[in-house]
Amino acid sequence: MTFPDKPGIRPARPYFSSGPCSKHPGWSAAAVAEKAFLGRSHRAGGPKAQLKSVIDRTAAMLGVPEDYVVGIVPGSDTGAVELAMWSLLGERPVDVLVWESFGKGWATDAVKQLKLENCRVIEAEYGALTDLTAVRKEADVVFTWNGTTSGARVPNADWIAADRAGLTICDATSAAFAQPLDWPKLDVVTFSWQKVLGGEGAHGVLILSPRAIERLTSFTPERPLPKIFRLTKGGELIAGVFKGETINTPSMLCVADYEDALDWADSVGGLAGLHARADANFSALQAWVDRTDWIENLVADPTMRSNTSVCLNITAPDVAALDEPAQKAFTKKMVGLLDAEDIAYDINGYRDAPPGLRIWCGATVDTADVEALGPWLDWAFKATQAELATA
Repeated sequence: MTFPDKPGIRPARPYFSSGPCSKHPGWSAAAVAEKAFLGRSHRAGGPKAQLKSVIDRTAAMLGVPEDYVVGIVPGSDTGAVELAMWSLLGERPVDVLVWESFGKGWATDAVKQLKLENCRVIEAEYGALTDLTAVRKEADVVFTWNGTTSGARVPNADWIAADRAGLTICDATSAAFAQPLDWPKLDVVTFSWQKVLGGEGAHGVLILSPRAIERLTSFTPERPLPKIFRLTKGGELIAGVFKGETINTPSMLCVADYEDALDWADSVGGLAGLHARADANFSALQAWVDRTDWIENLVADPTMRSNTSVCLNITAPDVAALDEPAQKAFTKKMVGLLDAEDIAYDINGYRDAPPGLRIWCGATVDTADVEALGPWLDWAFKATQAELATA
């Protein structure tokens, strides 16, 4: 078998994983260590002030309304979503919207673990969205703003009623800092700083509206709540959680890393700069897709395409004709070639998603690296295709 010639330009940073994501340009462990309160109690003055500072900076950068609260919670975005679901749901009907694997997980929690009554799961295939007009105004709604494993995102929040009776619980982990969030339509927003800002894992961010706070303090679910899910005491919100007094011990190294990421975000123009970088990265990748005849964006509708976690499926007839295990083996071979060349790490599609590639285009990635990646994807495809033809 003859391999095609390798392209001459290589990505300077081959980090295209969809989580944990690329560190920001210029990142260094030494710079983070200088900011970190290591070997200190997170309840001491300096560490507590740092926790409060990153909370306040998060709210300011994202444009969170002043009457909302922001807190750091354990368990990454998953912990934040489950904390919200276990603490808030059960008072009224629930609609869970599913268009990728994490939404499917929230549906499993709602139906099989929480065993909620009058709970509808409204599901769409990967690459599409559910019928958003089917959402009930009287129901609480759980949904992912941006499908990290499918590459499909809601184009806006116009489908959420301004006079809704229920709460909206929005998993925004791969949308926050990259896509506009319509705060008046969102009662609970969660994310992990390991996504768009490239922070370290294990910590989640939970943002609550006044409506969500009112539900927390007026509704007591008929289920036991673990300590790490408890946000109220004696019918009152535990306000300290939203001032840096975390529920359990955080990693101050991770907090310092997040502070470092926020510093970098400020240097590139804040929220507008982050949005612009993600948009430019996505545009560069989509331009390559548009001129390439063997691959397509998994999301057919351009208005629903993610600008962060971009999912692609191989449409070349000889590959598309294979059964799913063989298609997965094909993409695994491609990904392995790129990894071995230090061109792109961790770009295989998510394990539950259709066979294909998943390429992170968030703000910490450089557009020049996305542009350099395209020819290498062509190279890996042609090399794997040639091997398939001789098998």
